[in-house]
Amino acid sequence: MNFKLFLFFQAQSLIILCLFYIGLFLRKSRYKHVQIMATAIIWDTLLVLQIELNRQAILTATKFQTNALLLNIHLVIAISTFLLYFVQVKSGLDLLKGKESKRNAHKIIGFVLIVMRTLTFITSFFTTSFAE
Repeated sequence: MNFKLFLFFQAQSLIILCLFYIGLFLRKSRYKHVQIMATAIIWDTLLVLQIELNRQAILTATKFQTNALLLNIHLVIAISTFLLYFVQVKSGLDLLKGKESKRNAHKIIGFVLIVMRTLTFITSFFTTSFAE
């Protein structure tokens, strides 16, 4: 991957991560929280698609030799984060429908997602090769 493309993806990833933290900070304002978090999740999903389409990340990951352990850790965290998005969106929609019994699970999963998305961002710096 070339360095400019790497920076483009990392800049988007950082903005998405900032959106998650802003959404967390604004959790008391339901409308803003929902809008910001939905934007972050959708953008993050689109970012994964961009990365895959531009550099065939999955194919590259299967051939990665350097820092294989870090790559595997990154992949497990990133895939788990992506799968938890579905659980979090479901619990968020349930809360919007008035199902207060989902609030604790939503808070716990939200905390886990913030930590995992942060770790995904950090580990992404150690799993990229600039060799063409």
